[in-house]
Amino acid sequence: MEDYEAILNAIMAHLNPNDIPKDETIPVGISNRHIHLSQAAVDKLFGSDYQLTKLKDLSQPGQYACKECLTICGPRGVIEKVRILGPVRGETQVEILQSDTFKLGIKGALRLSGDLRNTPGLTLIGPNGSYEIQQGVIIAKRHIHMLPEEAERFGVTDGQIVSIDFEGERGGSLNNVVIRATANSGLECHIDTEEANALGVVPGTSIKIRK
Repeated sequence: MEDYEAILNAIMAHLNPNDIPKDETIPVGISNRHIHLSQAAVDKLFGSDYQLTKLKDLSQPGQYACKECLTICGPRGVIEKVRILGPVRGETQVEILQSDTFKLGIKGALRLSGDLRNTPGLTLIGPNGSYEIQQGVIIAKRHIHMLPEEAERFGVTDGQIVSIDFEGERGGSLNNVVIRATANSGLECHIDTEEANALGVVPGTSIKIRK
């Protein structure tokens, strides 16, 4: 055993780091419609100083799914049991699917999270009342979260637009995927349930970047 370890160490010492295969795959997270609330919205919908109840942690550090759900109401219809994600934010944001726009009767705005200017609004209905937002409803752009050092490893930069490839019987490619290379990020590609269903994507799927 000692001779084996000595030989292995000698081989590793002479290997060029660039010759060592790197894992180029990125796990995929599938997002359904959900809500991010401001504290003012939480107070109005659930009562003064109400604290959201953590259900489970999400892949992005510090973010979690909450036990609480709301009904969202547009000019044409409503969607019930929409999950809230925590923690609270400075501004309320509702992320929906493209098909939801027809049921709600609002126009979809394709945006990255946090880019809410000139987006539609709707009414949130909770156990303690309703809360109307004038803007904040988006369809999330597909994107990849990663740390800056991971972006360097993949050869991409924050804000860069790339394409991604999926394997499998219904596999294919998606274009216009935004790189989000920021501190305190968990490596994961985010697509919504409609995109996942179209490509047969299931939990545990990984993708590769094609620049």
